[in-house]
Amino acid sequence: MRQRVEKWLGPIDQLGYVVDDIEAAMGHWVDRLGVGPFYFLPSPPLSDLTYRGRASGARIAVALSFSGPLQIELIQPLDDHPTPYRDFMAAHGTGLHHLGRFVEDYDGAVAAYAARGMDAFFGGRGLTEKQRFAYFDTETHGGTCSEIIETVELGGFFDAIRSAAEGWDGSGPVRTVGG
Repeated sequence: MRQRVEKWLGPIDQLGYVVDDIEAAMGHWVDRLGVGPFYFLPSPPLSDLTYRGRASGARIAVALSFSGPLQIELIQPLDDHPTPYRDFMAAHGTGLHHLGRFVEDYDGAVAAYAARGMDAFFGGRGLTEKQRFAYFDTETHGGTCSEIIETVELGGFFDAIRSAAEGWDGSGPVRTVGG
């Protein structure tokens, strides 16, 4: 008899892929998979990054889109600073890196992982000064880990991307945000 699984953090909201050429990856998702438009952040303003207990000044490029309710995130490392993205690429190449969940109660989500014996190994502040994210080791399946993404100050941005994807007619497949 199958046991009921407790859904302690809700549904998966994001699939995060590590890529070595973000422009080619966006092209693949648009042309081959019909997903778009992508909102491209050439170097998002990440801060307070820590990886395995050490500060990191890593830079990445990010592209975001939605397929239905599921956010697709493409991540390309831009330097050799230690990150889980570099480690993933060294061990597995490119591909599905993490499953993300959007959370309003960040501290509660961190505590929920801790209660299950999982501590964050990478994290920091994301697109805004207040917004936080963290990754947790759940690599028992092909290197894929779990991320929580605090939605403070991001809800409107994510909603705009989702809305653009829902009504997308194929025009403007890549929309650059920031520098």
